[in-house]
Amino acid sequence: MIKRVTVPSLFQPPVYSHASVVEAGTRLAFLAGSVPLDADGKLVGEGDPVRQAQQVLANLGEQLRAVGSDFAHVVATDVYVVSSEPRVLSSVWDVVAASGLSTGPHSSTLLGVACLGYTGQLVEITATAVVPEP
Repeated sequence: MIKRVTVPSLFQPPVYSHASVVEAGTRLAFLAGSVPLDADGKLVGEGDPVRQAQQVLANLGEQLRAVGSDFAHVVATDVYVVSSEPRVLSSVWDVVAASGLSTGPHSSTLLGVACLGYTGQLVEITATAVVPEP
């Protein structure tokens, strides 16, 4: 169903694949950006990108369950972090890698950005996942 590809002629990625191939006819879920808000819409982890990444992943897990999928079936993510410092981006990536998303490993892009949609928001993750047959 999912074929993960690491290209031998390219740099060996540490915890992601270069590409994910999904067979035609497979159901896919394209998830909106998961953000660090709790169920009441309050920001979690103000000023703390690691804590925000944990909340974002918890929310992403809820999104995946709602469509009948899970972290193991995520084929691609974009991870947005409000920072220009590689150390901060790496600390967020460490949370992603420990979450189970890297089980695939999935294809991912990690980006430092100037700002995100909510005041105080430091992390957001978008995802595409396979929805396995019941």
